[in-house]
Amino acid sequence: MRNPKKWIAIAFFAPFAIALFVWLGGEIVMRLWNWLAPELFGWRQITFWQALGLLTLCRILFGGLSGHGGSRSSRRMREGWGKMTPEEREKCRQAFQDRWRSAPPPPDATPTA
Repeated sequence: MRNPKKWIAIAFFAPFAIALFVWLGGEIVMRLWNWLAPELFGWRQITFWQALGLLTLCRILFGGLSGHGGSRSSRRMREGWGKMTPEEREKCRQAFQDRWRSAPPPPDATPTA
């Protein structure tokens, strides 16, 4: 720790910044929901706490809990792709294309011939 005053200031202001960020996120979600959802879909308006719950639920379902860019598996995939030679990448691309080309058609598809 080079500058203890800096860390003391961060420790002092961090809770306020977090609270402001949470409040702002909940407020934005609540206002957007109450502006759009009732008129477009006929749904009822929500409270701030419901908006905060909705924001949290969306974060869990779509954003994960890691707080870092992407999931662990996507990071591993990017790292693996970066370690490949151009020939290995092309071979992998070809394998993906072959896999998707050989996939059976969906059940509702009608043959054209």
